[in-house]
Amino acid sequence: MTDSDTCRSPVQSTFRRCVIGGERKDRSAPPQVTEGAIAFPTLSSLAAVLSDENRRLLRLLRELQPRSLTELSEHCGRKVPSLSRTLRMMEGYGLVELKRVGASVVPSAMATRFLIELD
Repeated sequence: MTDSDTCRSPVQSTFRRCVIGGERKDRSAPPQVTEGAIAFPTLSSLAAVLSDENRRLLRLLRELQPRSLTELSEHCGRKVPSLSRTLRMMEGYGLVELKRVGASVVPSAMATRFLIELD
C-alpha cells in the first residue's frame, strides 16, 4: 500500500519502506529491515507516526522548504513547541532532518512516499 495522496513536486521525493513486526511468540523471526527502511513494532505505532496530519506536514516541508520552524508554523497553523516535538519524533524515524543554521532550525522532509509491509 502506498501513500496515494502524495503530490509530485520538482523536489526529489525519497521513498521509504516501512516494515511492521516485532518479537512474536510461536512465529518466525521479525522481518529483516534493510538499510533505509523504517521498522515499527506495531501497526498502531506506524499509524501514529504516519498519521494524516504528519503526512500533510511532510508534504508541506517538501513543497515549501521552510527556512525555520517559525515559518513552517505560520503555514501549518501549529505552535512552534508542538511542531518541534513532532518533528523531533519524526527525525528519530528518519523522516525529517533538522539542521541548526544560526539561531534557526531548518526542517526538511527526508521521505514523502511510503511502502507499508505487514508481517
